[in-house]
Amino acid sequence: MKRIERIYHYMQQQNHDNLKQQLEQNQGITATEISEALSILRNNVSMELNELHRQGKIIKITGRPVRYFDRQSIEAKIENLLEDDELEYDNCQALLEKFSENTVTRSPFDDLIGSDASLRTQVEQAKAAVLYPPNGLHTLIVGQTGVGKTLFANLMYRYSQHAERLSADSPFIIFNCADYYNNPQLLMSHIFGHMKGAFTGAENEKEGLVEKANGGILFLDEIHRLPPEGQEMIFYLMDTGTFNKLGETDRRRKSNVLIIGATTEDPESSLLRTFVRRIPIVISLPSLEERSPKERVDLLKNLLSNEAHRISKPLRIEDEAAKALIGNTTFGNIGQLKSNIQLVCAQGFLNSFDTNEEILIEFKKLPMNIKDGFFHFSGRRKELQEISKYLDPYTVIMPERGKQLINSDEYEPDFNLYKIMEDKASILMDQGVENEDIKKFITMDIDVHLNSFYAKFKNTIHDRENILKIVNEDILNFTEDIQVKIERQLGKKLNERFLLAFSLHLTSFLKRARSNKPLKYTNIENVVNDKPESYAIALEMKKEIESEFHIRVPNMEVLYLTLLISSLLKDQEENRVAILVATHGNSTASSIVNVAKKLLGEGLVDSIDMPLDLSPKVVLDKITQRARELDMGRGVLLLVDMGSLTSFGSVITERTGIPVRTIDMVSTATVIEAVRKSNILDMDLDSIYDSLKDFRGYGGYDSESSTLAGDKAHAIVTICATGEGTAEKLQAFIQRILDTITTDNIKVIPLGVHEAAGKIDQLQEEYDILMIVGIHDPKVQIPFIPIERLFAQDGEEQIIQLVRQRDIFIKKSETNWIAREVIEDSLSEFLTYLNPKKIVPVLLKFAASLEKELNMTMENTQKINLLIHVGCAIERMVVKDSLIYHDSSESIVQTPIFKAIEQTNRDCLSPMKLMLTTDEQLYIYDILTKTHQLTT
Repeated sequence: MKRIERIYHYMQQQNHDNLKQQLEQNQGITATEISEALSILRNNVSMELNELHRQGKIIKITGRPVRYFDRQSIEAKIENLLEDDELEYDNCQALLEKFSENTVTRSPFDDLIGSDASLRTQVEQAKAAVLYPPNGLHTLIVGQTGVGKTLFANLMYRYSQHAERLSADSPFIIFNCADYYNNPQLLMSHIFGHMKGAFTGAENEKEGLVEKANGGILFLDEIHRLPPEGQEMIFYLMDTGTFNKLGETDRRRKSNVLIIGATTEDPESSLLRTFVRRIPIVISLPSLEERSPKERVDLLKNLLSNEAHRISKPLRIEDEAAKALIGNTTFGNIGQLKSNIQLVCAQGFLNSFDTNEEILIEFKKLPMNIKDGFFHFSGRRKELQEISKYLDPYTVIMPERGKQLINSDEYEPDFNLYKIMEDKASILMDQGVENEDIKKFITMDIDVHLNSFYAKFKNTIHDRENILKIVNEDILNFTEDIQVKIERQLGKKLNERFLLAFSLHLTSFLKRARSNKPLKYTNIENVVNDKPESYAIALEMKKEIESEFHIRVPNMEVLYLTLLISSLLKDQEENRVAILVATHGNSTASSIVNVAKKLLGEGLVDSIDMPLDLSPKVVLDKITQRARELDMGRGVLLLVDMGSLTSFGSVITERTGIPVRTIDMVSTATVIEAVRKSNILDMDLDSIYDSLKDFRGYGGYDSESSTLAGDKAHAIVTICATGEGTAEKLQAFIQRILDTITTDNIKVIPLGVHEAAGKIDQLQEEYDILMIVGIHDPKVQIPFIPIERLFAQDGEEQIIQLVRQRDIFIKKSETNWIAREVIEDSLSEFLTYLNPKKIVPVLLKFAASLEKELNMTMENTQKINLLIHVGCAIERMVVKDSLIYHDSSESIVQTPIFKAIEQTNRDCLSPMKLMLTTDEQLYIYDILTKTHQLTT
């Protein structure tokens, strides 16, 4: 540490709690005091103090002797910033006036950005909570990660001192319940204290935070992590002002403490109702995106000014770079904005080593993940225009500190990154290292320091409940057991992404195996020699998977497991295949990519939204440019939805020379799988493409099955007279039904009766035949469904059961698809004016209503016959050409069956402004009583 730094550090370490009292007694730090304390010649101390004053870091009181104060400490006490011409005073009394001038008139909330706008209601709530007699109201602060809940609680504490509801020395204790959520006993011990012997390891009595906060405020962050018994103890404290330590039975201890809790969760679902009812004030803080454009720009400028002050150089930021920083805060809010600003400022500082000029922050030099923030505003032009009002093409930020509302900040590193960079650069320069190499070394330092520091502030997206949204619980349980075994074997922790990455990989592997689909692997045998430790673990995992899921794990899968483990053991990222998602709509692609990023980490994945009013040429140019920026030498996988986007891949390759493969019909699951295979498995472009072109999601794993995997594709055979005409129509009909019940590929093959016997044996060599449907049973060892049975009430269920026996994924779908298909197909022959597709849902509703009125269930064949008639009757109503019923109807219209038809007619058709005539209803009566054998 240099001499000037030692002196400044000494001044910062002094007691600043009684600064006002020191000024009243004409005290302060002198050169002589520092000289004696640090064993530095007094003349040298005086010279360095004058330099620190010139730099604006300390305040000088002229006189004999000259006295000095740390500027930051004074500004924190007066709760305001001093101008550069306010750093020298003739006497202590002149500086003392700053105390009375600010602390009496200004509220701590006054400097909070948005306190008079988007946060006005929240500030009023906070003031009311603090001032409410006799001791204030307990409060819960709700908001997303990084919105400023801790800062807001700090301001409530300082406001209570400002309003003299709390004394200047009253305690403000901060505790994050998430630090000990996996050990409820230790968590309770920290909050309430414990008696000696209360639990194993409790060798002495311990004072808890409730006791330490007596007479002040206890701020419990992540309060939803408190176990139910802890919440009960807290609300008992709220009710009675008494508590007990762990190990005590009676609540005889007292503490007059105001509780402020904070949570990112919905209080109604994450906290006991009895606990929530005892908190009268709930303050909800808006996300950064919910703040006004002006406030977002003000926050950006305030944070930039802090960095400029820390660097001691002006910052010049391009408007597009500013918009990218503001837009790239979709889940981290102000905390994420702060970390991103520090990252880009560090990079700018690195690039300015060889100059004394201002630091330039340009859009083109931003990291790719931050650039993406600019495209967050795609399709939100009005919002972008509003933000642009408060930004110049280039905004200059002078090295003046922004408003410091609290002395400590969890998003503030406990190291001066710029100082680290300067020192390292100085050492490397002295050793004759070239500038470019110096930048490489220091860039590595930036990544190490910032990434390690901010890792703890990222959203917790690997929580068990979130993973369970996309994988089965039995797979997750197995993965958790595997993680424990691997960590025990290695003696070190796995990457935080292990649970999600491995459970997704296992789900994908099991699905491929269970559905009898070929397992496609890239040639990666050389990984064994490169990663012997990971390979040994993968061999153990192979045994575990085979034992748990009763399935054979091929050797090539072991190599994939080796890659997976190896990737999750290392921290650095190598070059990957880039994933680029482009879809029609204002935010579809970006939403899908955000899900993938939250689940698997940033990765090399990006998105482009294509508003419908944007020309394909503009989109092609954007995608081409983004492909250039993303490509790291291994190509780009382009995932699109439809239309012109599907043809862009070859054009981009021709323009740029970058290998591009395109997959259409993109889904969230496809993007997650692509990122997983690029980021985790490090697969090449062609391998990812081949494995994803038939990918249909993660569903369909059956944990109870123990059928071993096969290689044959699935098929259903239909048999009719000739194999043509009717057979082909039946083929199309069954294919449509299969499309509604499964995402797996099942081929339907039509055969004629005369060729069935010979061809079925031949087909069995190539296909796994699930069933035969048709007019003739060929008497083979394959389930046969007669064509008339297909249209019976349980015909659809018959198909589902036979398909499910092969462990093929059955998705939830609307029932009555067989009836629907037959009705729609028949009506397309009879109807002239009505659209069969539109009328079928009305007819099915008609049937369901009629069955309910009559308390009966119709067979499919009967239902089909009835609804085809009703469909034709509705068209007759449209063209005003109703049938005439010629028989006597006086006795019929009084029967319960006819009244049920009338009621159904009113319920189902009147909303369409249509009603069947009495004559048409009489014909329906005839159909029901004759074909359904109903009695009147």
